[in-house]
Amino acid sequence: MGAGQKSNKLVVPQAKNAMDQFKYEMANEVGISGQIQGGYWGHISSRDCGAVGGHMVKQMVQAYEQSLAGKTGF
Repeated sequence: MGAGQKSNKLVVPQAKNAMDQFKYEMANEVGISGQIQGGYWGHISSRDCGAVGGHMVKQMVQAYEQSLAGKTGF
């Protein structure tokens, strides 16, 4: 795959803005939000980008587990 080509797509395209905001919130938690300038992530290390993605997944799984715990009838 060539440079600049994105292979991942959102299942719900309308969620793009919310996902971007979520990504920046997680970058803030990881402590790299000060390094991101104008939405450009090219100079952020793979390790730091992975940490942001990992925190995003962890938060989403936690939210889903909490929603399951609140439901009855399973």
